[in-house]
Amino acid sequence: MISSQHDGSTNTTLLGRSVPRLEDPDLLRGNGRFVDDIQLPRLLHAAFVRSPHAHAELRGIDKRAALALPGVHAVLALADLRLYLKSERLVVGLPSPSYRQQVDRPVLAGDEVVHVGEPIAVVIADSRYIAEDAAALVEVHYEPLPAMADCRAALATDAPRVHRRAPHNLLAAFDMGYGDIDAAFGRDALVFRESIWQHRGGGHSIEGRGNVALYAPMEDRLTLWSSTQMPHTAMRLLCELLGRDENGVRVITPDVGGGFGPKLVFYPEDVVVCVAALALSRPIKWIEDRREHFVASTQERDQYWDVSIAVHPDGRIRGVRGTLIHDHGAYTARGVNLPYESAQTVTLPYEIPAYHLDIRLALTNKVPVSPVRGAGQPQGVFVMERLLDRAARELGIDRAEIRRRNLIAGAQMPHTKPLATRGGMQVVLDSGDYPKCQAEALERIDWNGFATRQRAARAEGRYLGIGLANFVKGTGRGPFEPVTVRVGLSGKVHVYTGAAAMGQGTRTMLAQVVAAALGCHLSSITVTAGDTAGIAMGMGGFNSRQAVMAGTSAHMAAIAVRAKALLIASHLLEAASDDLELGGDCVRVKGLPNRQVALGKLAGAVAGTAGFRIPGGVTPGLEATEQPVMDEMAYANGTAVVEVEVDTDIGSVRITRFVVVHDCGRMINPMLVDGQVIGGAAHGIGNALFEWMGFDTEGQPITTNLGEYLLVGAMDVPRIETAHHESPTHLNPLGVKGVGECGVLPTAAAIVSAIEDALSPFGVRIAQTPIRPVELVRMVEAGRVKG
Repeated sequence: MISSQHDGSTNTTLLGRSVPRLEDPDLLRGNGRFVDDIQLPRLLHAAFVRSPHAHAELRGIDKRAALALPGVHAVLALADLRLYLKSERLVVGLPSPSYRQQVDRPVLAGDEVVHVGEPIAVVIADSRYIAEDAAALVEVHYEPLPAMADCRAALATDAPRVHRRAPHNLLAAFDMGYGDIDAAFGRDALVFRESIWQHRGGGHSIEGRGNVALYAPMEDRLTLWSSTQMPHTAMRLLCELLGRDENGVRVITPDVGGGFGPKLVFYPEDVVVCVAALALSRPIKWIEDRREHFVASTQERDQYWDVSIAVHPDGRIRGVRGTLIHDHGAYTARGVNLPYESAQTVTLPYEIPAYHLDIRLALTNKVPVSPVRGAGQPQGVFVMERLLDRAARELGIDRAEIRRRNLIAGAQMPHTKPLATRGGMQVVLDSGDYPKCQAEALERIDWNGFATRQRAARAEGRYLGIGLANFVKGTGRGPFEPVTVRVGLSGKVHVYTGAAAMGQGTRTMLAQVVAAALGCHLSSITVTAGDTAGIAMGMGGFNSRQAVMAGTSAHMAAIAVRAKALLIASHLLEAASDDLELGGDCVRVKGLPNRQVALGKLAGAVAGTAGFRIPGGVTPGLEATEQPVMDEMAYANGTAVVEVEVDTDIGSVRITRFVVVHDCGRMINPMLVDGQVIGGAAHGIGNALFEWMGFDTEGQPITTNLGEYLLVGAMDVPRIETAHHESPTHLNPLGVKGVGECGVLPTAAAIVSAIEDALSPFGVRIAQTPIRPVELVRMVEAGRVKG
C-alpha cells in the first residue's frame, strides 16, 4: 500500500479542476498522428488472405497468379516466415491453474483453420489496392471440417472438435464461492431461478487496428508503430518471436482512435508485418478494414448463466449460486479473465452470505474472445441485478428498496469480501457509500414520483418504465506503471510513461498531476506515452488503471524532482531549502521574488561540466523515475437509473432520462471523469439495445458490416446526467480510483429493468442482452395473447 498522507508541499489546487485537454488542439486542427498517417519512403502495403471457413484443413496454397500481378512484391505463408521466427505460436494466455488444454494462435495458419477470418498468408504490394486484388488471386485448397458455433453444444462429449487434434472442447473450468451455500438454499429459503444469455459483441473503435513496421539495418533495429494498448508487451513478444534483444525492437503507440479492449491483444498481423519488413528490407503498412475487424479482432462473450437467488421473506439475500458457460472462441488471446471477472463481480455491492458459481469455458469455431470495455464485469452486474428484480417482483418489494436492504453500508468500509482477484489478492472494498449513491440517484430522477408519471402515460396509450442498477468495479490493476519526470535544460518538464493513451486524456491527467506537484504551468510539460524507447518498462492501458497506477508514479516522481530542485536551488541561492518555494517554473526565496532561479538553470547545474563539481554533491540530472508496486485494487462504485418509453407496435426503445451517480475517489479532472462515465454509458446502451454479433450454426458470421451490426448513434443517447461522490482511497497518495469502464457496468441492467417495467402489463420478462425490437414485439404479442 502507498501512503495517501499529503505532506502539504504540492500545489493541490490544480487537482480537481476541469482543465482543457492537452490532446485536443492537434486533434481538432487535424494534426493528430494515427498509424495510417505515418508515411515512410519506399513504403509497401499488406493485405491478408483469410479463411472463408469456420473450420477446414489446409491442403495447399497456390501463389502464382498473385505473384504475377504487377506491383506485388511477395506472398508469404507460414513456411516463408519460419526463417525469421523462433516460435510459430503467440503464447499470451494469462496464467491460471484452470486450463484443460492450450490453444495458442499461430503466426499464420499452418494445416488447419478454426475460424472465419483466420489469416493464412499476406500479400505485400505497392499499394493496398494491388495487395487486395492479389490476395483475391491466391488459391487456397480447403477440406471443410465440422464446425461448432454454440458453446453449450460444444461441451457435449460427442461434439465435433473445434481443433481436430484436440481431446475435447473444454478450454478451462473452475469454480468460485464462499460460505455455506447448501444452508443458504435450505428448506426455509425462498428461491428464484433465472436463465440468462448475454450475446457477443465487439470493440468497434472508430479506428481499427494497424501497424507500420520499419527495419533500420544501420542500427539493426526494428520499429513498429502500432495502435496497441500495450506497447511494452508487444515489444517483449516481438523479441521472443523474432529472437531479438530489447535494444533491437522499438514499439511506438501514436494517437489511437479508441481501444476498448481488443487493442490490448497482440495479434498475428503484428508480427507478420514485422517479418515482412525484415524479409523485404522495406517499411510495411497494414491497416485493418471494418470487415476485418468483424472477423479478425477479438470479441467478447457469449455467456449463458443458469443462476438462482435465495432470500428471506423480507428480501435480504441468503445466497446466490449457479453455472456459467463462456464462449472462449477458437484460441486463447488473453486467458480465463473474462468469466473470472464476471463471476467475481456478481456479489460485490451487496451483503451476500453465501455464493457459488461453476464456470466452464468452451472452445468454438468463432473469433477468439478477449475483453471489451468492462472485461466481463457488466455481465456479472447484469446477472445480479436481474436476480434482484426477480426477487423484488416475487416478494412485492420495491426494486430500489430490496437493493437498499442488501447494499454494503459506508460505515462498513473498508469491507473484506471472501473473494480473491485473479492474481490471488484478497478483495477488499476500500471506500465508498453505496446506499448514499443509490439514494441520490433515486432522488435526482424522482423515483418515488414515477408511478404517477407512468399511470398518466398509460392513460394515453404510452408505456413508460424505470429501472436501476448498482455496480462496484475493481480499478487500477497492478502491479506497477513506471513514470519518469525529467526537467530539461530548456526548462521544459518531460514526462515519460509506458501507459498507453487511447483517447481517455492520459496526457492531460499526467501533466495535471506533475504540474500540481511542481507548481509549474501545464504548458511547460510534455508527455510521451507508449514509446518503449522512452521508458524501459510499462504495462499499458487496461482495467481503468492509468490514473491510479501511472498517476501515482507521476506524482511520486514529481515530488522527488521537487525535493531535488529545492536542494540544488538552496546551494545556488545560498538559502535554506525551507526558505524556498517552487512555482511558475522557477524556485524563489520566499518573500524575495527577485531572488530566483529557473528550473532549466537548475537542470543545467546538475547536467555536469567536465572537471567541476555538481552543487551540493547531488546526483546528476534533475529527474526521477518511480514505479511503486500496488497490488491492491481500488473499487469504484455507482448507481444508474434510467427511464424509457417503449413503442409496443414496433419494439423501439427511447431513453428519456439517464442518471448516473458515481464514485471514483478523488477526481483529478472532473471534465475527463464526466467524459469517461458518459462514454461508458453510451457503450452500455449499445450493449443493451443494438450490438448483436451474429453467427449461423456453421460458424459463419452474419453481421459483418455496420448496416447489420448496429452501433449506438447520437440520436440514441439521451442527455446523461452525472453526479459524483468522492471517497478518496487510502491505497494511493492521490486518493484516486479508475473510471474509464465504469459507465458501461450498470447500463444494460438498468435499461432492461426499465423496459421490463414499461411492458409489465404484458408480463414481459427479459433475460438477455441485447434486447432487439423484433424480440420485444414478439414478447408483447405473446403477452397480449395470454391476456
